[in-house]
Amino acid sequence: MSAYESFASVYDLFMRDINYDEWIKYIEKLWDNFNINPKLVCELGCGTGNISLRLAKKGRDVIGIDISEDMLSKARQKAENEKLDVLFLHQDMCDFELYGTVDCILCLCDSLNYITEKDDILTVFKLVNNYLHPNGVFIFDLNTEHKFKNIYSDNTFSEITEDAAYIWENYYDEDEQINEYYLNFFVKNHKGSYDRMEEEHYERAYSLDTIKALIEQSGLKFEAAYDAFSFDSSREDSERIYVVAREVQKEATING
Repeated sequence: MSAYESFASVYDLFMRDINYDEWIKYIEKLWDNFNINPKLVCELGCGTGNISLRLAKKGRDVIGIDISEDMLSKARQKAENEKLDVLFLHQDMCDFELYGTVDCILCLCDSLNYITEKDDILTVFKLVNNYLHPNGVFIFDLNTEHKFKNIYSDNTFSEITEDAAYIWENYYDEDEQINEYYLNFFVKNHKGSYDRMEEEHYERAYSLDTIKALIEQSGLKFEAAYDAFSFDSSREDSERIYVVAREVQKEATING
């Protein structure tokens, strides 16, 4: 997906204020709440590895999957620098393959919103069901329609740092439930001038009822939906929600 090529080069720069350590603590609390202590974790849409690498530091065996080879290149370099053994796979989450089953599958940073067709979401859920251990959990987050309509919609955001800047424009189509992101990055090069990179990204809003129905169709069991980073039930004005589903079928046979 070419949309991520230039994004990979600036992703960590503009995500530097994200408290990934607190994010990990919340995931661990979810695991405790659902009585699971996963040894083997797979992260779909792992990006540059900020979550996967932190889990590996805590002693988890981790598989990171992403559609962007540029993102994975940065993740692998980080793993090498920190002497961490993480398996990073260049795969589309709509068609991912593992060598066996895992205890937990994560999909964070609104990665599922980037899948704009319900049938493709269902495909992901079915694959998750196939590759989870019995009683394993699937944890994912979603940007909500409230966020697209009332926070992002038709708004422009910008940031300037010493070596880079961005302009981020949003357009939300309520009929299609699609948010269009138009991004312009300006990054200082070795000559002291600035390179411009332009990208378009698309995310779709999904109602919780739709997500529940797709979870049920996939064979997973819906467990809970929380307002982000809490154990409060999701609300109409939640900006991000966390959904937990569980594998309840007999373990599937994995070929290969």
